[in-house]
Amino acid sequence: MNLTSTSNPALSDVELARQAKLRPIEEVAADLGLGADDIEQYGRNKCKITYEALTGILSKGDKAQGKLILVTAITPTKSGEGKTTVSIGLAQALRKKGLKSAAALREPSMGPVFGQKGGGTGGGHAQIVPMDDINLHFTGDLHAITSANNLLAALIDNHIHFGNALDIDAASITFRRCMDMNERSLRSLIQGVGGKSNGVLRESGFDITAASEVMALTCLADSFQDLKDRLSRIVVAKDKSGAPITAGQLNGAEPMAIILKDAVKPNLVQTIDGTPAFVHGGPFANIAHGTSSVLSSRLALRLADYVVTEAGFGADLGFEKFCDIVASTRPELAPAAVVLVVTVKALKLHGGLSEKELKNCTDENLPEHLAAIEKGFVNAERHAHVVQGFGLPVVLAVNRFATDKDAEVEKVLELARSRNFTARAANVWGLGGEGGIELAEAVIAAAEKERDFKPVYKQEDTVLEKLDKIARSVYGAYRVVLTDEALKRLKWLEKYGFDRLPVCVAKTQYSFSDDPEKLGAPSGFTLTVRELRLSAGAGFVVALTGEIMTMPGLPKVPSGANMKVNGNGQVERFY
Repeated sequence: MNLTSTSNPALSDVELARQAKLRPIEEVAADLGLGADDIEQYGRNKCKITYEALTGILSKGDKAQGKLILVTAITPTKSGEGKTTVSIGLAQALRKKGLKSAAALREPSMGPVFGQKGGGTGGGHAQIVPMDDINLHFTGDLHAITSANNLLAALIDNHIHFGNALDIDAASITFRRCMDMNERSLRSLIQGVGGKSNGVLRESGFDITAASEVMALTCLADSFQDLKDRLSRIVVAKDKSGAPITAGQLNGAEPMAIILKDAVKPNLVQTIDGTPAFVHGGPFANIAHGTSSVLSSRLALRLADYVVTEAGFGADLGFEKFCDIVASTRPELAPAAVVLVVTVKALKLHGGLSEKELKNCTDENLPEHLAAIEKGFVNAERHAHVVQGFGLPVVLAVNRFATDKDAEVEKVLELARSRNFTARAANVWGLGGEGGIELAEAVIAAAEKERDFKPVYKQEDTVLEKLDKIARSVYGAYRVVLTDEALKRLKWLEKYGFDRLPVCVAKTQYSFSDDPEKLGAPSGFTLTVRELRLSAGAGFVVALTGEIMTMPGLPKVPSGANMKVNGNGQVERFY
């Protein structure tokens, strides 16, 4: 197979998506055995799965369960390594081989869409469509999550304003408002300025919706009742004796659930070639748990032979959290095989080349670039060993870019073979499913192997024990250190019985460590936890490290500055 060729290389992602002849969504649903009464259509190309269908299918047990393929990646460059594109292309390739396949992916956040990364629906001939709808308002899920979150924030301040019967300590409020956009000026603010009639005067701030606890718990809920129970357990503050105050005590769970009643239903769309794709939920992996909804993955596994899902960023982030938070208590979601996306450009970055040098490979400097790839392969090797440490088979997917030279791609494959890793080159961007056939065949073979899935830590371990095991086994750290503020919070968690929850580490995606400048495979470093945040509704404790922020800022030149929409309301450019 010639993986260097592309079809329609001059067309943009938007143009390719617009030229695609979309199948009626009811036809896509029928491929999965869903009838007209099982879906709620949002126009011609999008639908949600009804409660009746969802509960009926999930109540049948595991008899028709397919195999889950989890896609992760090595430590990325700032432009990303095409993990979503590979996930989509792999689902397409599996379908081309005559298998019943589906993708289960996250919904893009408009923050990154208009900020650093641009659209989040794949690219080239491996896209989910309608791409402009999915990148923007889609079926309204992120708006609903934002509104439910902010309703609870309003209820907290309103309760204090009208007498504070629960004796809430305003200085202890930890629940923040959110919005689905990057905005650094909202990270920290003073609210209630202008007198008593304008609310409670206190320090506050915003998180991006993808980092909100409401997003996390919506994606982790196993049913609508579970969603309501999780909403009720959200800890928003302390009373003046130090005891936790919950959303349930504020009578917030029911009205929030009303706002979320449709958002909790999985969305069904299709890839550019008509492969079914569930796109539901969108937590970030560097500041949240980074995977699509549990409900959509569980549903897909009962409707398809192979389900391709992704975990955000590298094996040190989304993959670890998928295994330790999502799958550890849900054996049906333990991956049958893992795909590790590797790119030439990322390896060269880890091998010492600058961002500007990554794509500038010529015949003259090819030896220098090949040497950088060899040096940087240590990063891919570390990620692959992390996957294997969870008892799972791994296949390296070399995601081919148009700027890659044949010698560079072959160098990566040679390095993988020399380390006894299964690796395949893929050009799903240029060729769609056809460019992922060899990868699909390797994945099918890997999924037949025995696995011994084992999370890094035990559920009964303490927060400190869990942090230590993640830091040593996954990151390669020597030790974990907590700041005085984090230690104080830990004592409170222990006092009120929250110290056995899973841990969700908020960490830079650009390094195994908490320092984005430490590339390759650093080891022996100290991981510093500066803050512990309780997400009791989601069911985990967030450990913030380094300079990671739960509200991103915009870059100097945001992606939105290069976007364009015509007079007919059609998006012409998303990057």
